[in-house]
Amino acid sequence: MAEIKIVNPEALGKPLGQYSHVTRVKASEFIFIAGQVGVDKDGKVVGHDDFDAQCVQTFANIEAALKSCGAGWGNIVQFTTYLVHSQDIPKFMKYRLREFPKMFSNAVYPPNTLLMVDRLVQEPLLVEVQAMAAL
Repeated sequence: MAEIKIVNPEALGKPLGQYSHVTRVKASEFIFIAGQVGVDKDGKVVGHDDFDAQCVQTFANIEAALKSCGAGWGNIVQFTTYLVHSQDIPKFMKYRLREFPKMFSNAVYPPNTLLMVDRLVQEPLLVEVQAMAAL
């Protein structure tokens, strides 16, 4: 079992959202999950023009990837998030405020880097999240 310590060093100040600054990991195995988007298992986009629906599907896909490796949300050590529209940042923060307490019941959230990109692999996709986990 991985030893995962998520911390916020005083020197870095308080995080600007539901994430932490640092994860320290001692693990026997790492899991690298490719960026997941709002598509179902048949490759169909879920929620055209619906940012929240795409977030729900994106994180469901991450959860399925974790479960396929015998892992869960507590094994996550870092996220990288890509958004197409900066106006979706408040929607993303609202999604995290609503859902992250369910995923991370200890209210300790892994580091997350948030990037704006021109577009994703398919035009209707609005959000992509890459994850790293440790066992």
